[in-house]
Amino acid sequence: MKVRVEREVLAEAIGWVARRLPSRPSVPILAGMVVDAADGQVTLSGFDYESSAQVSVPAEVADEGRVLVSGRLLSDICRSMPGDSVDLSGEAARVQVSSGSSRFVLQTLPLDEYPALPAMPQASGVVDGDAFARAVAQVASASGRDDTLPVFTGIRIEIRGATISLLATDRYRLAVRTLPWEPIDPAAETNVLVPAKLLGDVAKSMSGHELTLSLGSTRTGDGLIGFEGGGLHVTSRLIDGEFPKVRSLIPAENAITSTVTVDTAALVEAVKRVALVAERSAPVRITFADATATLDAGNGEEAQASESVEVTLTGDPVTTGFKAGYLLDGLASLGTPIAHFAFTVPTKPANLIGLRSPDETPTAESAYILMPMRLPT
Repeated sequence: MKVRVEREVLAEAIGWVARRLPSRPSVPILAGMVVDAADGQVTLSGFDYESSAQVSVPAEVADEGRVLVSGRLLSDICRSMPGDSVDLSGEAARVQVSSGSSRFVLQTLPLDEYPALPAMPQASGVVDGDAFARAVAQVASASGRDDTLPVFTGIRIEIRGATISLLATDRYRLAVRTLPWEPIDPAAETNVLVPAKLLGDVAKSMSGHELTLSLGSTRTGDGLIGFEGGGLHVTSRLIDGEFPKVRSLIPAENAITSTVTVDTAALVEAVKRVALVAERSAPVRITFADATATLDAGNGEEAQASESVEVTLTGDPVTTGFKAGYLLDGLASLGTPIAHFAFTVPTKPANLIGLRSPDETPTAESAYILMPMRLPT
């Protein structure tokens, strides 16, 4: 193999694949990255049996070749190279990486022991990469972090014809976003559960491009999803498990007794301040009455805090309590200047929706459901 690649292009591509390599691989060979030089390009690939990542970049290929080297080490080397281009050359046993006056020699890993990457499933449709990235970012904060409950660590993708809905929950909150897409089969209907961390990373990487979603078999334990955009290719196994039926938590329009609109930034700052004295498991108490939201936290034995924010209340006054971190995550996910709360009764979940203006009518395209916490008497 003998190739020359622009340094910044190569470093970015290798870094992108390297970040997806396992830090503690179950098999040492999985720490490797495949470097394949052919047809005027270098293709870089990584795989850990759960997900794969692949990207191709243009290159001057003098001699074609395919080797397996330590992915993270190659990434560190290319990122630190001094020149404008990087030369890769070598044989089966070792590879030389050079740029300017720098020279590195890497021992290769046994390529024949490396598992074959899964084939990309057949394309199911395309979606705007920026819109998809925003939607994923908005729901990801509601996904769980406990790996012993894998169903809650995923984002459920529901495809219904020309719309995609994303849902995530950790049992204490629920986030939903719906957006349009262009399916290959207009009558397609399917549900899949994708690891939230991977989906967030993929969506961010492919924003700014048209994103192709590809769904393979969705049979139990045999599901695969693929993503393609901007020259990047990713596959991931689906999470095996039954996602809870959470849509019933979204308050019905005819059950809402109170609504509140408030400046998002003002409420965020108020919550951050009063939360400074809130115990870790204690709620921030919020009373919506007249044209004011009064936030209280802490106790008389150590410290207390209280702050008021102007709101527009329609309906009955409401006193409720939320975990500060969950409330802040929900407000951060809106991406709008106005936050709209819808309540049925204070002890039941509240629906948080973002509005672009106080006069905008809330829609069912998004929801952030917050479970209230029991307030101390």
